[in-house]
Amino acid sequence: MATLSGVGLSRFAYTALLPQVVHAGWFTGEQAAYIGAANLLGYLVGALAAAPLADRWPAKRVLLAAWLVVTVSFLAECVAQPMSVFFFWRCAAGVAGGVLMVLGPSLAMAATPVARRATLGPMMFCGIGFGALISASLVPALASLSLSAAWLALAAVCGLATWVGWRALQRLDEAVAPVVVAGGEGSKGESASAGQTVSVITPHLQAAAMASTWTLAVVLLLLAYMTDGFGFVPHTVFWADYLARELNLGTGYASAQWAFFGLGAIVGPLTLGLAASRWGWWRVGVAAFALKALAIGLPLWGASAAVHAVSGLLVGALSPGMSAVVSGYLMQLIGPAQHKRMWGLSTAGFSLTQAASGALMAWLYTQLGAYRPLFAIGCAALWLGCAMVVAMRWCRPARLA
Repeated sequence: MATLSGVGLSRFAYTALLPQVVHAGWFTGEQAAYIGAANLLGYLVGALAAAPLADRWPAKRVLLAAWLVVTVSFLAECVAQPMSVFFFWRCAAGVAGGVLMVLGPSLAMAATPVARRATLGPMMFCGIGFGALISASLVPALASLSLSAAWLALAAVCGLATWVGWRALQRLDEAVAPVVVAGGEGSKGESASAGQTVSVITPHLQAAAMASTWTLAVVLLLLAYMTDGFGFVPHTVFWADYLARELNLGTGYASAQWAFFGLGAIVGPLTLGLAASRWGWWRVGVAAFALKALAIGLPLWGASAAVHAVSGLLVGALSPGMSAVVSGYLMQLIGPAQHKRMWGLSTAGFSLTQAASGALMAWLYTQLGAYRPLFAIGCAALWLGCAMVVAMRWCRPARLA
């Protein structure tokens, strides 16, 4: 529910709505592009703020607040308003989405037995695909009646996800989640609450753990993940508008193609997780970056329905799928003790380049008046990331596949 609301609805629903708000006359294409970039900026803030917020207040309350913000943002956007108002609510939804994407998976993984984490990891990110598929189904059906009805329907779906997610949080056994407390040598840790495991880390051990975490392989993996955040923006923000308005194929066609993206995002994490268990994280990582680069560049070589479907399906599969691959490989490289902190940093880096890419590409669109060059830039970014993952072969521990 966190990934469904955090990205599947908070972010990807607007991709399906972008051509609709332009056709309805709410905004120009350039304004709508900048509003889409606002969500990416908010996501960066949310990813950075998630851990400090969880340190200050109970993580469950922070998650509930984030769910509610996403729901309220859809309600607030159901009528035509000035661009500044929409920009604020899209940014607020992005902040909440970043919080949901960092804290939701971290809480779920911490409360899951170690033996089941490899299975749960890819499953968590399937919520992104379900959100995209829901938006692809609801938006064209309701926008033909009223654009406001589409926004309200998405708010209702997000409200339902909030209720289901909150009920699941009440059943979550936080007693299995370790609380790590730093202290001086010889100090004794005391349990923060009944049943919680508290381990004491001395400054020497903490420094050693930090040194073993920041290996060249980890740095290359995080940098590669940042190129993914930069490169997939054309598909995840502008894809439906590119098909509907630039190619003059209509909003119905664009929504149908966006559904392929959603289907891919559902099956991608599970498929890549199974592939990694058979062929290893490094091989799957190289293949994922190369295949995603090709998929982002496909619209440059053809404009048939089959090309669009394959491109959308593959980029959809490799969007949450890439998160599952990077998260799983990171867990293998540094272990579960450091995973939460490093996954938060990797999400922040990803969202930084994603926000920069959104702003840059929105500006380029206003200058060029076309989306096609953006796909070329995104394709190049993914090939750079692929090269970084390939280079990890010579700096990762020999025991890792």
